[in-house]
Amino acid sequence: MGYYTEYLNKNLDFNGLSSERKNQLRQISALREGRDVLVIAADLNKQIPLISIGYSDLLPIKDQISELRGDKIDIILETPGGSGETAEDIVKLVRERYTEVGIIIPGYAKSAGTIMAMSGDEILMSSSSISSLGPIDAQLFWQGKIFSAGAFLEGLKKIQKEVEETGTLNKTYIPILQGISPGEIQNAQNALDFARILVKEWLTRYKFKSWQTHLKNKQAVTQEEKEFCANEIAGKLCDHQHWLTHARSIRLKDLEDMGLRITDYSKIDKLAEAIDRYYTLLQMSFSSPLYKLFETPTTQIQKFLAPIVTAPQQDKPSDQNANIATVDLTCNNCKTKYKIQINLDKPAPLEPGAVAFPADNKLKCAVCGIEHDLSKLKEQIESQTHKKVIV
Repeated sequence: MGYYTEYLNKNLDFNGLSSERKNQLRQISALREGRDVLVIAADLNKQIPLISIGYSDLLPIKDQISELRGDKIDIILETPGGSGETAEDIVKLVRERYTEVGIIIPGYAKSAGTIMAMSGDEILMSSSSISSLGPIDAQLFWQGKIFSAGAFLEGLKKIQKEVEETGTLNKTYIPILQGISPGEIQNAQNALDFARILVKEWLTRYKFKSWQTHLKNKQAVTQEEKEFCANEIAGKLCDHQHWLTHARSIRLKDLEDMGLRITDYSKIDKLAEAIDRYYTLLQMSFSSPLYKLFETPTTQIQKFLAPIVTAPQQDKPSDQNANIATVDLTCNNCKTKYKIQINLDKPAPLEPGAVAFPADNKLKCAVCGIEHDLSKLKEQIESQTHKKVIV
């Protein structure tokens, strides 16, 4: 029986999944000689901008690290990528605290996530699962669209080559070129150069730190050789012409062929089970409105998509029910609809088809069991009506 089927048969609710995740993190820590463990994970299935690595991630990561006490840490990373600048800030934040960092990739760590992985003293992946990194291809926002910096520059080079060969400019390119400034071209090049510089620097400083002798001839490895090798690997990871697509998966063997030494955790039975169990539980947890998670074996910060709520409706003052407002809420997970009755200033009988505003500000969906936090809704209603919500 697979882990997914096993946990499905247990019929765990969201809190049960969270408890089981913690158990597996403690197991991973124990198997890794008591290292601290931090999870930085996003739900790649939700395909919204919020799942990307961004500035708002710094505070929860700093908060979670502050609860830990060791000097070595493993980071379980699951991300589609995002801001390279924020990835740099996260690495600095972690490195200021820890002498040794392991990066565990049970699923996907793309783009800026791959950049972060290159900062690890050790990278742990599995040769027997979906475990993969991705090309380091900076993503730019231009004219309302997100696109590849590498593809952008290659497109311009193609137009330039065509003009050089034919002596004329295809008129269909004119509207495109008119919308591009020299500054935007330079920004694209800078983004690619920035990623490559970070990877080279981090590989040299951290990943190759303990690389002392060559495997074949046992001769000492020089600093120049480390920098050369790091630059070669950075160039391959940033080579858009080779990978062609931003979403391409770079597996453990691909990285080893580049010259990177990767720890294949699938060959360490107990560790592989703990990591795979955790990853299964993580993906099951993401079947809820949860879209981003930062957690340790004892603490967590979770970010949820807000339930879909319509504007509160309140009867006119002349009506006998003037102190009753109703809100329509749709569960983001299972789409079950609720009509929530909100009593203002004084209690009132529950109207047909309505549910009462919860005393703890948390509405638990009767269908899927997901909890929706209505605290901000309560604050909004009290602010708009200048009345107190009675529960």
